[in-house]
Amino acid sequence: MPRRVSLPAADDLFRPTARTEEPEAAPAEPEQDGRKKPSGRVRHDEKMTVYITSDELLDLEHARLVLRRSHGLAVDRGRVVREAIALVLADFEARGDESALVRRLTEE
Repeated sequence: MPRRVSLPAADDLFRPTARTEEPEAAPAEPEQDGRKKPSGRVRHDEKMTVYITSDELLDLEHARLVLRRSHGLAVDRGRVVREAIALVLADFEARGDESALVRRLTEE
């Protein structure tokens, strides 16, 4: 006689869990020079999908590993991308038409 394993129902697996009070993630506050800081390591509510080439992914992973090995910074790829976005947007806000973003986008 085969034995059946008792498994939880789907309702049990996908039930909402009781949430403990988590501190509200503060919006990015401006740095002392007036620029916004990247969000860093907080729970992010928004998601965006970006497709990159395998070479770009390897470059990103290489940068992450260098940050860890040479600077002692254990960060994930998402954090590196958020920091890079913050830098590019700060440069764009400060320099406008002379920013690296505008220059690179007009070179295409």
